[in-house]
Amino acid sequence: MSAQNSRGAQRQSTSGLDSGFDTSAAVTRSMLGWGVVAGVFYLVFGLVLALTRPGFDLSRDALSLLLLGGLGWLQLVNLVLAGLMTMVAAIGLARTPGWPRVSAVLVGVYGACLVLSALFPPDATGSFPPGVAGGVFTVAGTLHLAFGGLGFVCLGVAALVAGSWFGRRAAVAGTSPGAALWSRVAGIVMIAAFVGGGALSATPVGVGLLWIAVLAGWAWLALACVAAYRAVPHPVIAQR
Repeated sequence: MSAQNSRGAQRQSTSGLDSGFDTSAAVTRSMLGWGVVAGVFYLVFGLVLALTRPGFDLSRDALSLLLLGGLGWLQLVNLVLAGLMTMVAAIGLARTPGWPRVSAVLVGVYGACLVLSALFPPDATGSFPPGVAGGVFTVAGTLHLAFGGLGFVCLGVAALVAGSWFGRRAAVAGTSPGAALWSRVAGIVMIAAFVGGGALSATPVGVGLLWIAVLAGWAWLALACVAAYRAVPHPVIAQR
């Protein structure tokens, strides 16, 4: 009976390949696509909110402050959806041939930190929301900063670790050898810019550094997912 079950499972697992279509590869590619969508969604949604919320100044206020006030739930939705998309992309990276498992897990942690940081809003500043006194430290604000810091460190380390995959990919597939260096540089920029931005968050320079960390993070995730997408075999067997 066990032998029959084994043969049945084997036939089921290869049925997709026998039909000329690899369902597993198609699912993996679909998951990786969310890694490209996540950053664009977050930035566009966030910028629309920033430009329409009274009293919000992009040169002075960090985007996470949009969690505060009566319309803060909109930024919460933005962070949660972007985090969920990132976690799906992390699963896609884990399914990508040769991709470092540690890097995929760290990307998933970053996505989870986005969700958790949405649940714990930051502390109000003297400038936003309007009419609210700043300078009061809360448990929620501390957790928001902690999850943000953990997330960016994880994403930065994920980029550093993934540099080895890009290097191997260049040697095997003939892709640009500079991708490995770019991945490592992006990881360093994410971590350094977030640390500097957090320390100087009350100044325009600090806000600018935080924006650099955010943009570098989403850019790396998008390009990494595109590279991983190309490394996954085409779902249609005849087109491989």
